[in-house]
Amino acid sequence: MDDIARLAGVSKATVDRVINNRAGVQEHTRKHVLAVAASLAGEHAVSASNAVHLDFVLPGGGNEFMADLIHQIEQRALSRGDVDVVIHRVEGVDPQQTAAALGSLRADCQGVGLIGLDSPAVREAVRRLIGSGIPVLTLVSDISHVGRMNYVGIDNRAAGRLAGYLIGRFLPGASGKVALLAGALAYRGHEEREMGFRHVLSESFANLDVVAVREVHEDSVRAYEEVCALLKEHDDLLAIYCIGAGQEGVARALTEMGRDKTVIFIGHDLTDRTREYLINGVMDAAIDQNAQVEAREAIDRLVRAVRNEPNIPTTTIRIQSVFRENIPSEF
Repeated sequence: MDDIARLAGVSKATVDRVINNRAGVQEHTRKHVLAVAASLAGEHAVSASNAVHLDFVLPGGGNEFMADLIHQIEQRALSRGDVDVVIHRVEGVDPQQTAAALGSLRADCQGVGLIGLDSPAVREAVRRLIGSGIPVLTLVSDISHVGRMNYVGIDNRAAGRLAGYLIGRFLPGASGKVALLAGALAYRGHEEREMGFRHVLSESFANLDVVAVREVHEDSVRAYEEVCALLKEHDDLLAIYCIGAGQEGVARALTEMGRDKTVIFIGHDLTDRTREYLINGVMDAAIDQNAQVEAREAIDRLVRAVRNEPNIPTTTIRIQSVFRENIPSEF
């Protein structure tokens, strides 16, 4: 990106907008930047045999954050030019499918990134890959005791604590019921978010009682049904924390039942939908992680591991609280 910006005579921010197909760039500038990028790619192209071959095993479905993460991984590989990436999408929250995908990667795969389920089948598949000399990196949600080389994602326990803290501050001195909607507790990250959420409530907001934990398996329809049932069962419900996907179902249920302005709703990830919910006041805060940064760090760290480079970073991704008043212009 530095080279493209220098040769095109534009800023790195403009190059980033063009490469990621974002608004805010005039058409003639866009064409000029793309021409410079193509020329530079031709000059520095590497043969397929010299490129680093990385496979990513990621959840499928309609999760907007996952779709953005996949897009960012593909864009990062394209902009580098020395990486060949293949995405394997696994439908549903199914450890056996994830393990099968890990067992059927490309023969020339040199490194693997995955959002894995913390289950015996997945852990064993990861151990086999590592035993064969292939570095494995986890994204978004970690897997314990497998010897993975790195984790790229937020501190999920801290994210859960943040959600609890926000609800407590939104409801100063209030006593009542809050509900927790888990995406899929097979993800260690979702378990950690629940743990952090419960801990901060018990430590600082003991007057708020978690009355229900409903697992919706990353399904918006199921989330809608669960929230409707919760609102009918607890007409004094004060807040909902949605740990994973399913925000669309929560927002729909709150709106249809006329509770969108009386129930605090905290969710995760800034997407087109959650951006709209924040603006409309249905959602009060989104706890965001930057998919672009995660894609960049995942590829960079895997490439460095494949090349046996030292001092690979181990820092987590920054957590950002987004409200209707501080929604970034680009995300």
